[in-house]
Amino acid sequence: MRLLRRGFSRLLLYGFKALCIPLETVSPRRYMQVYTRLLTHFGMTLKGQPRYIASKSWFDDYGLITLGDRVVVSKNVTFLTHDYVVTTALRANGMAPPTDIAIRRPISVGNNVFIGLNSVILPGCVIEDNVVIGAGAVVRGHVPEGSIVIGNPGTVIGSLMDSPDKWVALSQGPLASRDKS
Repeated sequence: MRLLRRGFSRLLLYGFKALCIPLETVSPRRYMQVYTRLLTHFGMTLKGQPRYIASKSWFDDYGLITLGDRVVVSKNVTFLTHDYVVTTALRANGMAPPTDIAIRRPISVGNNVFIGLNSVILPGCVIEDNVVIGAGAVVRGHVPEGSIVIGNPGTVIGSLMDSPDKWVALSQGPLASRDKS
């Protein structure tokens, strides 16, 4: 019965997500107002107001995910809160369990975090405040405050706090564009 209820709940969620896609294109701010309500209804914890969460991002178990204030989640980002490594390891050691065993661990994302396109956030990941996750990164474990993370496996390559003058210059340069208020 629980599995049937979860399946129906997921179906309902995906239906609502599909309805949000046109709104995402027309009015991103209104889309975020609707979408964040939907995410919290299905169990996600929001500590503040995310700046943007793409409708094409994927969350494994909403109840195990916490997002902070001013978080950006780009398109095709995956938040994976479970794995079956225990089953695989037991079978490899000749101790096959009677059924598969999933290990579920929460994911926590701090404030002012940008997660780039096609990134994967693995079970148990804790991302602190003021972090940039580059496109395609596979992130696990603890990501310290102020980090810039890229690659597979996700590797800290620098700090956002190292050269503030560089960020100011970029924000005022010819490549910078400003969102409408």
